[in-house]
Amino acid sequence: MNANGAPYRKVRIDRGIKARSDSIYIVSSYRELGYTLLPRVLPVMALLALPLVLGEGYWGRVLVFTCIYALLALSWDFLQSVGMISLGQAFFFGAGGYIAGALNYYLGLPPLITIPIAALGGGLFCAGLLAPVVRLRGIYFSMITLVYPLLLSTIIEATHVLGGSHGLPGLTTFQSPYLAMYIVVPILIICLFGFRRIMNEDYGIVMQGIKDNEQSIMSGGINVYWYKVQAIFIAAFVGALAGAIATHYWGFVGMSAFALEFSIFPIAGALVGGIGTFAGATLGTFILSPLSELLRDFAGLRIVLYSLILAGAVIALPEGIFHYLQRKYAQFERRVKF
Repeated sequence: MNANGAPYRKVRIDRGIKARSDSIYIVSSYRELGYTLLPRVLPVMALLALPLVLGEGYWGRVLVFTCIYALLALSWDFLQSVGMISLGQAFFFGAGGYIAGALNYYLGLPPLITIPIAALGGGLFCAGLLAPVVRLRGIYFSMITLVYPLLLSTIIEATHVLGGSHGLPGLTTFQSPYLAMYIVVPILIICLFGFRRIMNEDYGIVMQGIKDNEQSIMSGGINVYWYKVQAIFIAAFVGALAGAIATHYWGFVGMSAFALEFSIFPIAGALVGGIGTFAGATLGTFILSPLSELLRDFAGLRIVLYSLILAGAVIALPEGIFHYLQRKYAQFERRVKF
């Protein structure tokens, strides 16, 4: 018994698990294996089950757009992991949306072909335009990313190309809402784990080193600017993929694809969820997007309430919700006998 006469004491259950989870010894205990796999497997299974739970109604549509915003948040989080803060995710989103829309509208190509081509083409297009400015740092790079979507939307409106201010209507949509959901949800899961895998490899370590100390990476003979261009392409690929999916879900693409909403909302999701983890960006988006829909009933007060909730979340948990949950999960205790 302890000093209080209790026959039990509390111990942290993660002590041994952390020591064994990096090796084959993790399979020696179902309890420890479950402790390690639960936070990875359960969210994936929940995401895959959501379309069946929500159905093809209003909240099913909310799920599709939440996944689209989550892809943009992952794209933003990846760029910041390399030290580049983007304020223009709408640039990636709009580029992918317009490429997919143009291929479908003018050439009659189906979504199965336009979406991957738009993702690749959007990545190359955005990386090509941003390549000359990768030497800029901090706010200077951010301002360029903010200007590009405004510039492109102005050019489209002034020259009347790609439908001008009217956009490209009547595009091919997905055959059913369930098809749209079961396209965007697996893509989100693949991108999430793909980004995490990239950052855990040697390639990702170099990327993080560029963010932490660019000069030391350059002194090792590594072309950091080429790595930054590659990072922009990867981020733009995912952002353009989100834009292409949204275009075929709407059946329309217009200048609204370059709206500021597609730049700000992903950043808010990443900040609330926790930057630098990718899972945090996804979690934050899945909190803010449904919350935004629930607040629609408050009409004019919606923006005020949404802003207060967002500010409160950032102030209360500056590390992000995912970092907090991750830390608490690693501090589970159980009662054992003396």
